[in-house]
Amino acid sequence: MKESNNSHFSQEEELSRANRRTFLNLLLGGGLLVLLGQILYPIIRYIIPPIIAEPIPISVVAGKISDLIANSGKIFRFGSKAGLLIKTPDGQIRAFNATCTHLQCTVQYSAELKQIWCACHNGHYDLNGINVSGPPPRPLEPYKVILKGNDIIVTKGD
Repeated sequence: MKESNNSHFSQEEELSRANRRTFLNLLLGGGLLVLLGQILYPIIRYIIPPIIAEPIPISVVAGKISDLIANSGKIFRFGSKAGLLIKTPDGQIRAFNATCTHLQCTVQYSAELKQIWCACHNGHYDLNGINVSGPPPRPLEPYKVILKGNDIIVTKGD
């Protein structure tokens, strides 16, 4: 009896078929992984959007000279942060970052005390922004004040 060549393959042919099958399985599996990644990536980017840094302004118009009386203060916006504009009892205009260095509460000017005061934990700063009592560990960040016409322009830096 003659055996048909179609029913039995030599070892070489079996090995060749196994290698081709393995290659095709890897190719299809890799393709499915790439497809899955292309589907999931936009979904994940939508759910978790990238952090976009807010542009930090170099300078802002904080107020009008005519609106600020001696021994008073005013909160203004400096980008996403609060700033504090002060006209001292002797008429000098100063500006600081209005974020307390203790627990990031917003500070204010106290005309009675003639100091910058943080209501959260009773922290006190002098008119130069130096911490003088209470829990604040560091002075307030000072801003540069430029008077232009009736505008009070506040800038970061020296």
